[in-house]
Amino acid sequence: MQKLNIVLPAHNEHGNINPIYNEIIAVLSGCNYDYEILFIDDGSTDDTLIQIKNLANSDPKVKFIELSRNFGHQNALKAGIDATNADIVIMMDCDLQHPPYLINELLKNHKLGYDIVRTHRIDPNSTGFLKAKTSSLFYKVLNKLSDIKLEQGSADFRLISGSAIAQLKSFNEFDLFYRGLIKWMGYKQISIEYKAEERYSGATKYTYNKMISFGLKGFTSFSTKPLYFAAYLGLFFASISIMYIPYIIYTFYMGTDVPGWASVIATVAFFGGINLMILGIIGVYLSKLFSQSKNRPHYIIKESNL
Repeated sequence: MQKLNIVLPAHNEHGNINPIYNEIIAVLSGCNYDYEILFIDDGSTDDTLIQIKNLANSDPKVKFIELSRNFGHQNALKAGIDATNADIVIMMDCDLQHPPYLINELLKNHKLGYDIVRTHRIDPNSTGFLKAKTSSLFYKVLNKLSDIKLEQGSADFRLISGSAIAQLKSFNEFDLFYRGLIKWMGYKQISIEYKAEERYSGATKYTYNKMISFGLKGFTSFSTKPLYFAAYLGLFFASISIMYIPYIIYTFYMGTDVPGWASVIATVAFFGGINLMILGIIGVYLSKLFSQSKNRPHYIIKESNL
């Protein structure tokens, strides 16, 4: 019998722990797998951990990892992946926007021979206009700039199996972007579509600032094209400035040059802005190298019942 682990990161999911547990149990009851449900408490400040421990006390199939603080969603996923010794791992969120009934569909595709079964969502009508447009723009730009192609609405709801799990454990990048890493890995993959459910309880943890930060991680993890863009942009403006020299000489000898501060200040401000933009792009990549060089752990485990 194959061993199945359901990995669920949780951060302040007070109203979602018991509902997601009940739905997963209902889906997996009678299944032909030796399964465990692994919650990763990512530094919750409410009673999320207490609820998880209560479930673990009443059901030996419930396991938990308590992290010492909030390390972020992707690092919490890594903690769960690193801890598992299952043949099949399914990663999903606790808020029930990843519908548990889709677990059967993931397992069905795995039985068809797929090592990795990814998902991509169709957003509900209640999704805000700005969020929908920024999400669409993110995937379009990422696919344009990087060597990987992600489906619109790719989600952190997926099944991985076999040697793909061991390979995923071996990744030690500081800025984890699993949506890209899993697509980059190869293996036999398929992506299935689902309609995202409304969040069952609580507020989303993905603010616009976090979404922007997540997007930057995605771009810089799978593309160096922004660096080339900065280099080409600098070369373009350097060429334009060289072309301006004949005009300066012409106006000087014709006596038509009109000295003025406005043009000087405008030119300095413009090129100063371009320089700062280029330095900023370089700085983002350097900051990733700096963070990686410190080789700090992605997470610290405070307590676990594994």
